[in-house]
Amino acid sequence: RCQLDPYWSFHQLLEHVQDITTNSMKYSYFPLQLILNQHPHISKHAFLDTSMEFKSYQNNNTMMIGDSQLVPISFAFNDNEDEILNTSDFSLSIYQDMNMNQLSCTINASLDLFNRETVERISQRFHSMLNQLLTSVDDQMNKSIYEVSLTLPSERLVMQSMNNIQISFSSPLTCIHHEFVYQVMRHPQKLAVELDEQSLTYCELLYYVQVLSFSLLNEYLITPGEVVCQCVERSLSMVIGMMGIEMAGGVYCPLSPRDPQHRLDALTHQTGSRLVLVHYLTKIKFDHDIVSLDIDSIVSDNERGSKGDIDGLSNVSVASKSMAYIIFTSGSTGAPKAVSY
Repeated sequence: RCQLDPYWSFHQLLEHVQDITTNSMKYSYFPLQLILNQHPHISKHAFLDTSMEFKSYQNNNTMMIGDSQLVPISFAFNDNEDEILNTSDFSLSIYQDMNMNQLSCTINASLDLFNRETVERISQRFHSMLNQLLTSVDDQMNKSIYEVSLTLPSERLVMQSMNNIQISFSSPLTCIHHEFVYQVMRHPQKLAVELDEQSLTYCELLYYVQVLSFSLLNEYLITPGEVVCQCVERSLSMVIGMMGIEMAGGVYCPLSPRDPQHRLDALTHQTGSRLVLVHYLTKIKFDHDIVSLDIDSIVSDNERGSKGDIDGLSNVSVASKSMAYIIFTSGSTGAPKAVSY
């Protein structure tokens, strides 16, 4: 096993692997069965799942690596692709052809464990890494290994298209919910949100968002800039709650329903939020000392919608520079940290 320093260059990584390989030669005679006997409680040994072989042929001369002597053996390639893919659970074999002065790679994988697409993707990533390292030797070889990308060019295009979320608003002073209302006016009957068999048009979505906003302003007295947490599963209610908080002038703070209750309580208290929006699947996630509001019960109450004051929403003071939402880091390296936008 190699413990890597992400700031090593590729040359430093090669030297490190060479040192480990050289030092491990002295144990190469150790019987495999004795190694397995040291792990009697493990049914499948993780270190045997993957093997990597380097075979250099054409040269029949004995090779010295440190104090160890390597004697080449003859072997033959198997041209039957299906047979190759079924010969082992998973092995990566690298063959260097001394005559052709090129690096060729064959990946053997069991079709019982891997589908062909997975094996092809592994080979594409390996080829992409080599291409990055060898295209421009002077520049790439001195780069830190953490800068070598595992992402394929096709995957980078997908990520760029998914993250291209820059939208030109009609005015630099326009807020998110203002632009949303503008879209409702342009396309009231177009589909705004869809999940499985459920869907809402822009007009329907605006209605439910306004009903929720009325409740936040009139019943819970939410003020501009106040943090309102939301803990719901993926649903139409999630979108209604998000836009309802923004329209009421609040700061949206999403909480994951998969987090344990003590973490949800801690994050809620950290934001200073006095209200958490929930739905029928997340009602029981919070203690009684935390006020929760069921989004589904609000939007399904027809009387609430008829009593709404649209002018009241127009008078909510929200500027384009106001905080829109707060998200928390995972906390895997310590306490979760809040990031606001």
